[in-house]
Amino acid sequence: MLITRLKLKNWRNFKQVDVSLRERVFVIGPNAAGKSNLLDVLRFLRDVAKSKGGGLQRAVETRGGLTKLRCLLARRDPEVGITVELAERPDEPPIWRYELAFRSEGKGKQRVVISKEKVEDLARKRVLLERPDRKDEEDKERLTETSLEQVVANKDFREISQFFGTLTYLHLVPQLLKHVELGATGQLEGDPFGQSFLERIAKTTDRTRDARLRKIEAALRACVPNMRNLRFERDAITGSPHLGALYEHWRPEAGWQREDQFSDGTLRLLGIMWSLLEGDSLLLLEEPELSLNEAVVREIPPLLWEMQRLAKHRRQILITTHSSAILEHKSIDPREVLRLEPSSEGTRVLAATEQDIKLVAAGYTVAEAMASKTRPSSLTQLSLL
Repeated sequence: MLITRLKLKNWRNFKQVDVSLRERVFVIGPNAAGKSNLLDVLRFLRDVAKSKGGGLQRAVETRGGLTKLRCLLARRDPEVGITVELAERPDEPPIWRYELAFRSEGKGKQRVVISKEKVEDLARKRVLLERPDRKDEEDKERLTETSLEQVVANKDFREISQFFGTLTYLHLVPQLLKHVELGATGQLEGDPFGQSFLERIAKTTDRTRDARLRKIEAALRACVPNMRNLRFERDAITGSPHLGALYEHWRPEAGWQREDQFSDGTLRLLGIMWSLLEGDSLLLLEEPELSLNEAVVREIPPLLWEMQRLAKHRRQILITTHSSAILEHKSIDPREVLRLEPSSEGTRVLAATEQDIKLVAAGYTVAEAMASKTRPSSLTQLSLL
């Protein structure tokens, strides 16, 4: 499944949002516009859908409480709302609509309570759930939990809960792979920084692992042309998992390296490509261009498509980026881009205009047609005195 529409009300930077999403989405905008916050609303739904160690109360608490989540412009209507529509495939009508709204209890424990939760089976034109209902009125404690996080309550729409629960967020930090001791103090839930990347590879069956590494190596050749024989191996003494590759060198067989010798950019690309082959749920990528040469950054869009083509299941991808280079590739459709624009009424999420689409059709790149609009209107020269 994939998300085809996202509506927000009073979520962080965003007072109101209503946008359509495609199979691949690039989110662009100036610093502090809310790119990460837009991805976080989907991570929030993932955390809510967890039946163990998650749920609505935990999801709000880990983000600093409702006052940190609610838009500062929500003066008269403090309710926070999220609505998503889900489809089986791109360009098909949605089959599910899930709506969640919540607010502060306003007294006593100041807990977060549900003001609305609704599930619609759009394919059959049926409403499967609408809260608050009679049971909620009889027992107000029920409003502290969503139906997503309750296996009994979500029986008729568990597909939605499972979809949110398997969402993947990746912002791989190469140093955590090169220097394992840096992550020794603890690993964040969901492993957003790729600390367990090598362990995930190790747990995969030999046949699947080798097949994926061959696909990755073939695709990676466009960015790292001197690397070959990408393979998984274990340390003979400690048994620790490693990735190894032969870098072509003037001395035959002299270029074998492990992941701690790979460049940061190579490790980030390996993590992204493995994730694309690993699952079928929504994948959120933060700034994949980090640590990469600009020429390599330009190859990221076709690299993503190649991995999706090779994968057993194609994943929907949402990508935040500051890079104009990543938007220069001709394969990018302007309708795949969402541009964030800060305003006095909160950040606006803007889809491509008819003019943007015409400019790209006329031969301009998406970077030329849209990325230039993300430049702040007033920049001052920074200097060190």
